[in-house]
Amino acid sequence: MLVGHFTERPWQDPKTGLMGSNQVDLKTSNSLYDPEVGAQLYNRYLDEKVYGEEVGFDALMMNEHHSTPFCMGGVVNTEAFILTRILKKAKIILLGNVLPLWEDPLWLAEALAMADMISGGRMVTGWVRGGGRESVSHNAPPTINRERFEEAHQFIVKAWTTPGPWRWEGKHFQYRYVNPWARPLQQPHPQIWIPSTVSVETVKWCARNHLPVVLLATKLEPTKDSFQLYHDTAAEEGYTSGTQNIGYLWKVHADESEQLADDVGRKYVQGPSNPFLQGNEGIVNQALLQLPGLTSRSRVLPTGAAAAAGRGGVTLSYDKQKENYTIISGTPKTILPRIKHVLEYLRPGSVFFWDGDGAMTHEDQMRSMRLMGQEVIPAVREMGKELDLKDSFEVNTRDNTPYAVAKK
Repeated sequence: MLVGHFTERPWQDPKTGLMGSNQVDLKTSNSLYDPEVGAQLYNRYLDEKVYGEEVGFDALMMNEHHSTPFCMGGVVNTEAFILTRILKKAKIILLGNVLPLWEDPLWLAEALAMADMISGGRMVTGWVRGGGRESVSHNAPPTINRERFEEAHQFIVKAWTTPGPWRWEGKHFQYRYVNPWARPLQQPHPQIWIPSTVSVETVKWCARNHLPVVLLATKLEPTKDSFQLYHDTAAEEGYTSGTQNIGYLWKVHADESEQLADDVGRKYVQGPSNPFLQGNEGIVNQALLQLPGLTSRSRVLPTGAAAAAGRGGVTLSYDKQKENYTIISGTPKTILPRIKHVLEYLRPGSVFFWDGDGAMTHEDQMRSMRLMGQEVIPAVREMGKELDLKDSFEVNTRDNTPYAVAKK
């Protein structure tokens, strides 16, 4: 089992009035942005990633959002490429680059190949289609979002695996000459994981392409249904998927006492407005959810008839999220049984603890990470062995054989 860490790297500056506010997505002017605060926060979050490796996390996940204070990772590759040279053991997981925004996927293929080599073959790359905020803020037509996503994916995989020179004449991308000199260290290419929030289309696409899917802070029941949909689609494709094909991210915080854990846990919903965290529907910009062509009527599972039904934090309070296991906070002794319940119910081969978010301080995060390393991570690994939860580095997602990992 792979045990990883994640945070949105939220903007934190009490002077702006954004902490704990209900700002509607894409309604906040960057006139509130203070680059000096930004410089401190970027370095803080990088320091926390380095500490995450020190305490024993197998992987550090980073994401990307645009034009919003709830996630400072506007260019996820910048942060990841810094860490490729600093980190020595942990995998660096990018979930991920917003493919429909890239006008030149060959550039992305070269950049990621370089990062994979510098890291010694520890990079896991991932793609996202992006949401309405990304389409609006980067002027990307939503009606061709999926087409560009799938074509860019096919192109990058070919650029990594097919010796050049060759020509590409697609619907959205055309190249007279494809012959990138940089090629990934991992062969045939770095693993590609895809995050999702109970999207039928995405889950099926992942299964058909043998790509692991990671569900993001979704409620347990629709998450389990999504994983079953993956397994059923894999069977239709003629192969047997397993724990190595599925991963789960949810909010987990460890602290020195129950009271402190509860006080800090409530900070999940006290930062800048985040549609994945807040308990207030008013922060969701409905226009961004209804961009023509961005989603289809069939994208959401029946058990998650709306996005809010799938994600654990859109319409639910902190206490409700604790009840439904999408937030787990407490001492190591009290959170471990709850973590085991999630593992037994969902059976993911890779798990990520979403921590240090909202209004949590650097000290809050470092305390939690220390306790994770001392007591939680070792225990979760034992749970993984007991439940036979293997990740995609233990079992190849292409053919269910041991995965060949490039070494330095």
